[in-house]
Amino acid sequence: MALSSQTASTSLPSSSAPRLKHDVFLSFRGEDTRKGIVSYLYHEFQNRGIQTFIDDQGLQRGMPISPSLLAAIEESRYAIVLLSPNYASSTWCLDELAKILQCSEAKKTPVLPIFYYVDPSDVRNQRGSFAEAFTKHEEKFRQGNDNIEKVKKWRAALTKVANILGLDLHKYGSERELVQCIVELVCGNVRPIFMTSSGDFEAFEATRQAMIELMKALQNDEITAIGVYGMGGVGKTTMVKHVVTQAQENGLFHHVIMVVVSQKPDLKRIQGALADLLGLKLEEESEIGRANRLQKEILRRNKICIILDDIWDRIDFSSIGIPSYNELQRCNSKVLLTTRRVNVCHTMESQANIHLSILSEEDAWNLFVKKARKSFEKSTNFYDVARKVARECAGLPIALIAVARALGDKDFEEWKEAARRLEMSQRANLDQKDVFNCIKLSYDYLDGNDAKSCFLLCCLFPEDYDIQLEDLMIYGFGKGLFRDVNSTLENARVVANSVTKYLKASCLLLDGTKDGCVRMHDVIRDVAMSIALSVDGLVSLVKTRCDLKDWPTDAHDGYSAISLMESNICRLPNKLVCPKLQILLLQRNADIRKIPKTFFQKPNDLRVLDLRGTKISSLSPSFNLLTRLQALHLDNCWSMIDISMLRKLKNLEILSMRNCHIEKFPKEMEIFTNLRMLDLTGNCVKTVPSQVLSRLHRLEELYMQCNFGDWGSKFEGGLCCSVGKNADFDELTGLSRLNNVEVSISGVECFPQNVEFDPNWVNFDICISQHESARGPRIPSPQIDFPHHHSRALTLNTTMKPYQIGLSMW
Repeated sequence: MALSSQTASTSLPSSSAPRLKHDVFLSFRGEDTRKGIVSYLYHEFQNRGIQTFIDDQGLQRGMPISPSLLAAIEESRYAIVLLSPNYASSTWCLDELAKILQCSEAKKTPVLPIFYYVDPSDVRNQRGSFAEAFTKHEEKFRQGNDNIEKVKKWRAALTKVANILGLDLHKYGSERELVQCIVELVCGNVRPIFMTSSGDFEAFEATRQAMIELMKALQNDEITAIGVYGMGGVGKTTMVKHVVTQAQENGLFHHVIMVVVSQKPDLKRIQGALADLLGLKLEEESEIGRANRLQKEILRRNKICIILDDIWDRIDFSSIGIPSYNELQRCNSKVLLTTRRVNVCHTMESQANIHLSILSEEDAWNLFVKKARKSFEKSTNFYDVARKVARECAGLPIALIAVARALGDKDFEEWKEAARRLEMSQRANLDQKDVFNCIKLSYDYLDGNDAKSCFLLCCLFPEDYDIQLEDLMIYGFGKGLFRDVNSTLENARVVANSVTKYLKASCLLLDGTKDGCVRMHDVIRDVAMSIALSVDGLVSLVKTRCDLKDWPTDAHDGYSAISLMESNICRLPNKLVCPKLQILLLQRNADIRKIPKTFFQKPNDLRVLDLRGTKISSLSPSFNLLTRLQALHLDNCWSMIDISMLRKLKNLEILSMRNCHIEKFPKEMEIFTNLRMLDLTGNCVKTVPSQVLSRLHRLEELYMQCNFGDWGSKFEGGLCCSVGKNADFDELTGLSRLNNVEVSISGVECFPQNVEFDPNWVNFDICISQHESARGPRIPSPQIDFPHHHSRALTLNTTMKPYQIGLSMW
C-alpha cells in the first residue's frame, strides 16, 4: 500500500501521459514495515529532496484499491517494491505491483524490488508465506472467473518482479546498511531536477531544504500564498526563479509573472510590468482602472504564479490588481513573495513561510573556492588564511562571491591583509557588519579609479533600476572618467562598457532586464551608498522615487552628488549652497516648473546636470555661474521656450535636448567650441543659421533627426528682419572630428555641388525626404528609451525620382 507526501514533480509533462509528480512510489505491506524500514526510507528520501509517495491512511478490508494510488504510480519516476512476508496477503499491494509492472513496460519506469526477510525464490514461485496468501485468495475468489484471472495476474507479477535484479536484506549487515544502499542507488538515478545546480545557481544544503519546502507548497492545492524570507543577498530571488521555472516546466503553472516591488512601491510600474508579462496593454489612466483591468485578466486565466519580489511592508493586492487568495485558488493560481522580514509574511497572511538561511561553513567554503578559481592545499598557511577570509563572509553567498572574485588572483600577502582587515572591521549593526565589510573589500580591490567611481555612480539610480550604459558614460565622462588626453566619446563608451563588464565579473553589478542596461543588487546598492558617505570627496545624497514634494532639508553643503530622480519634487530652494557639488540629477520630477533665479551659487563645481522630464520653460539666470558644466540633459522638457542662458556654458561638452519642441537652432551655440555631442532629435527645428555648426570644431556626434532638412536654403527672419540662410550641408562635412551623424535632407538642392571630402563618419543615419513627417527618428526600441542606435543607414523617400535626388556624385 502507499501514502502521499504531496510534493514536487520533477519531470516534463507530455500531452499523452500524466504529469509526473513524484520521484518515487513506495509499495509496501504496512503491518510488516511501516514503523521500521519504511519510516527510515521516507525520512532519508525527504532529506535528500527525493519526493516519495507512500500511504499512511490505513486500509479498509475488502475495499478495492484507491484510484488515487493507481494515478500516483503513473505519476512517479521510479518504483520501489518492498517485498515482505505478508506482502502477498494484501490485494492492494498485489494490485499496486501489477500496475507498477504495467507502467514499467509501457513507460520504462524503473522498478527496484527489495527482498525484506523473504527469499527471492519464494517470491518467484509463491512458496512459504506467499503460498499461504494465494491459497486464501483462491478460496475467496473461487466462484468468479474474473477474480481467478486476477489471481493469475498477481502470480505472474510476483514471478516477474522476483526476476528483476534487486536488493536482498540477507546480504547486508543491518537494515540501516540496506536503507543507505537503497537511498544512494535511487539518488543516483532520480536526482530531482529542481534540486540540481545550473548556470550560476548553486544548490547547497540550506538552499535544498528551502527548495523542498517551496516545491511542496507549490504542489499543495490548499496553499495559495507563499512567503520566502531571509537576509538580503542570501539568494532568495535566484532560488525562487529556479524552483518556479521547474514547476512551470512540470505543468504546475501555465504562466509565471514576476515584478520587483522594492522599498517604495510604484503601483503603476508594478501594474505595467505584470500586464506586459501577460501580453496585456493597460490603457487606463487611473490606478484603480488599471487594477480592475489587470484583475479581470488574471481571473480569466488559469494556473498563474505571481511572484512579488523584494517586499518590505504590507501591500494591498487589490490596489495593484491581484485578486484575493480565495479568487486565486478558484483559478488554480498562487502568489509568491520574497522579503527580508518574516513579519511581512505574517502581515501578508501567507499560508506557508519558508526561510532561506545562510550557508553552512563547509558549503560556504566550497562556494568560495569555486568562485576564487584557486586551489588551497590543506595544512598550509595559505589554506588557513583563505578559510579565515571565507568565515568572515558569514555564509552569505553575495559576500562570498564578491570577496572570492576580488582576491582570486592576488598573492599570499594580499590575502593576509584582506583577512586582517575583515577581522578588524567593526560596525554598529551586527546583521550588516559582515556584508558591508566583505563588499567594501571587493570595492577596495577594484583596479583603477574608473571602476570605483563607476560603481559609486550606479548607486545614484533608484533601487532595482535598469541603468542605461549611455547614462553611465555621460555622467562619468562629465565627471572626468573614461577619458584620456585624446579620448573620444566613442572610446569612452568602449571604456565604460569594459568597466561595467569588470564590475559584473566582480559580482558588484548585474545584467539589466533590458538591452544596454545594468542593475545593482539592493544589498550592493546599500553598501555603495554607505561607501559614498565615507569616501572623501564622494559624499552623495540619494533619495530616489520618494514622495518628497519639497527639497530635502538634509542637503548640506558637503555633498558632491545629489540624486532626487522621480521623487515628486515640486519646488527648488532659492539657493543651492553646495560648493563641492559635481552631479545633480533631478530627472522625471514633472512638477518642477521653474528654477529660481538665484538657485546656483558661487563657488560652483557642477559638472553634470540632468533635468529630463521636468516642466521648466526657461533656464535660470544663475546658469551663468555653471562655468565648469560638462554635460546637460534637457530631454523631454516639453514646456521649454527660452534657452538663451545656454550661451554662458562655454565649457559644455555634451548637450542633449531631445523632444523639447525647439523651433530655432540657437545661434548662441556658436560659442560651444568644446561641444562633443549635440542631440536635438525629435524637435521642431526649422532653421539652422549658417556658420554656427562649422564653429563647433570639436563636435564628434550630431543627432538632429527632426523637422529640419533644408540645408543651404534661405529663410525670413535674419538680422534686421532680412532674409537669413540655413547652414550648408558641407558645414558638417568640414567638421574633422565628427564621426556619428543622424540628420535629414529634403532634396538634391541641399547637397554641396562639389563633393571633395572623405568624412570620418563611423556611424550615420541619413534620411532623404521632401516630407517633414518622414524626418523624425526612425529606429525606436520597443524595450528601452535608448538614445543612440549606431548604424550606417541611408533612407530614401521612394516617391522621389532618382534624378530629383541627384546622388550620382555620392
